[in-house]
Amino acid sequence: MSRRTVSPGDLGRRIAHHRKRLGLSREDLAERAGMAPGFVEYVEEAAASITEEALLRLAAALETTTDDLLGADMDRPPGQGPATAHPVLHALDPEECMRLIEPGGVGRVAFSGPSGPTVFPVNFKVHKGAIVFRTQHGGPMEEAVRTGLEGVELTIGFEVDHIDEVNREGWSVLVQGPAHRFSADELEEAAGTGVEPWAGGARETYIRIAPHTISGRRIRSF
Repeated sequence: MSRRTVSPGDLGRRIAHHRKRLGLSREDLAERAGMAPGFVEYVEEAAASITEEALLRLAAALETTTDDLLGADMDRPPGQGPATAHPVLHALDPEECMRLIEPGGVGRVAFSGPSGPTVFPVNFKVHKGAIVFRTQHGGPMEEAVRTGLEGVELTIGFEVDHIDEVNREGWSVLVQGPAHRFSADELEEAAGTGVEPWAGGARETYIRIAPHTISGRRIRSF
């Protein structure tokens, strides 16, 4: 049997998830896999690499596959796994929604484009209570927020979500509000937000969404 070590990733959390799914204690799992209970605890609690042999024994004891334990399906769209047992869905208040998205990251902008409803992923920051992101000058997003009317701004949607594939839990936040394109006089403030698009390129148009409606939901196991 190979002694090659396996990179952990979310290995410990995945092992714990499957163990709990089967209603096993750490001692039960250790007995099934022919391991010491202390080793099972170590793998679940620490970001530890383990041997291929140990991984195979754990997968068999947990009635799953080594690929599942290692998260080898990371390139698939999120949420394809089975739902958790007895999921509970509850609403989030606006304050909790803003707390969740405060660190920034990647969200989705929804607007009416030239060919119909359009959704784009964007890197964003929260700045003075507003959502700020960058887009291409003259692109569909920038064109969509040009109403051509003084003081009139288009209302668009902005969504952020988080899916915990290991525990089959997650949350989503939806922000709706007018989209304001930063003027030349506001570019210094816009640049100060530090938002950087992963897509790179000349994305020098800054857009701010002022949240008028904020809603969210969270899924947890019962």
